[in-house]
Amino acid sequence: MSSKERQKKRQADREAKMQKQLKSGKITRVYYQEKRKKASLPNRLNIEDSLEQELAKKQNLAEDATKVYRKLLPGLLVKLSRIRDPRRIKSVKHKHTVLLLYGILMFVQQIGSRREANRSLDRIQFENMKAMFPELETMPHADTLARFLEVIEVSEIQECMIELVHDLIRRKKFRRYLVKKNYMIAIDGTQKLCRDYQLEKEYLERHVGTEKKAQYYIYVLESVLVLDNGVTLPLMSEFLKNEYDWDGNSKQDCERKAFIRLANRLKKAFPKLRITLLMDGLYACGSVLKTCRDYGWGYMITLKEGSLPDVWHEAIGLMGLSPEDSQHTKWGDREQWYAWANGIEYEFEDKKKRRYRVKLHVAYCLENWTENHNRSTGTVENKETRYCWLSSEALTGKNIFERCTRMGRYRWRIENNILTEKHQGYDYEHTYSYTWNAMEGYHYLMKIGRFLNVIAVNSELLIERVRDLGIQGFIARLRNVLSSALLDLEAIRQAAECNYQLRIA
Repeated sequence: MSSKERQKKRQADREAKMQKQLKSGKITRVYYQEKRKKASLPNRLNIEDSLEQELAKKQNLAEDATKVYRKLLPGLLVKLSRIRDPRRIKSVKHKHTVLLLYGILMFVQQIGSRREANRSLDRIQFENMKAMFPELETMPHADTLARFLEVIEVSEIQECMIELVHDLIRRKKFRRYLVKKNYMIAIDGTQKLCRDYQLEKEYLERHVGTEKKAQYYIYVLESVLVLDNGVTLPLMSEFLKNEYDWDGNSKQDCERKAFIRLANRLKKAFPKLRITLLMDGLYACGSVLKTCRDYGWGYMITLKEGSLPDVWHEAIGLMGLSPEDSQHTKWGDREQWYAWANGIEYEFEDKKKRRYRVKLHVAYCLENWTENHNRSTGTVENKETRYCWLSSEALTGKNIFERCTRMGRYRWRIENNILTEKHQGYDYEHTYSYTWNAMEGYHYLMKIGRFLNVIAVNSELLIERVRDLGIQGFIARLRNVLSSALLDLEAIRQAAECNYQLRIA
């Protein structure tokens, strides 16, 4: 018997067992909403019938974009103005708010380097942008911003973005897209830069290959706010770095240490927010679980067999002893079989040898679906995958789908966000400066630019254009509109001053 035949036989046996349990009333079959599929972009010409219509279309796009961005930037610039400027006032040509706004707009328009910013920004684009953002009084050189970021406290830039998130939460802009009134925050780490030579003392060090060649790299722990409508917003970044007195023998900074620092900052920034953390199997450990318990946070953490082996084996054993704790779900074109085990005790010690005990709840999901390769081989392939999570809440038939599919699986959104920042216009892996402080400052400016773009492309006013052009196409189109011709500046200024209410689609 081939492997495919054995797989089909197992599926048939499971279905027969499921039907028998359904008839006996031991389990119930639950059908949920259809799985949302990504819409494809239209393939049509984007040319108007006349030149006048084309110019009017560009003008309309610039005015609508101004209305959206102006709902976020003025308040943000007020916060940025509080950052202390250490330069000599009498020798300053550009205000520090102008420099920071210039840096943010570099990433809003997805300009990939300092040299490209100097080369591509011209007088026409500057006048159009100045009408949209009157605070942009002068056009600085890109190197001026780099020198400014070398001497300021760049962490305050990130704090300003956190205050912007506070404002949106206070105005209840995300309330419709929460799960059980919880703000879902996904956390994961990624590499930003790798070199064969050490530029700054903060760089981490590793040895690779058979020759154990030294590599020096920058690693960042990222967190994003995940909404139920698919929107992913950058939140906080925590850089992993060695201290200046690191001797090369002691243990370096790592993701779990950085998580504790990030969690402390999250709790300080959002002390009363109902938070559920979404993390991968690296964070299935005692220190993370204790931090979540102390701060009153929920969590859905991916559980692998090797992460907590005792918990894993006890959970699998309990699932076999309690077949009533299972459920069959139809989700779009996918069949899901859930099983769960509650109240598993887990003991661990901290660095000071203090013992702690927590109760864990484990969810297990087996998922089957078919893929039709009619455009290539013409075959129908049966697919199967398994998932397992640690849950902060006890699992039942009423909440198993919600916690696994609408929470646990949303952890992948941070992976997509990192890939977008690296490969779709934000140049995450480009440092913009070899000085650590300036590099970190550019990183925070990039996050603000990404945040503004995410809000803009998901706003009700611009969402139809984004559906026609795609996200990258819309950003490129807006940049082209601002640089191609001098627009009606007075109309743009009026759009900037209008009382528009921001709504997320």
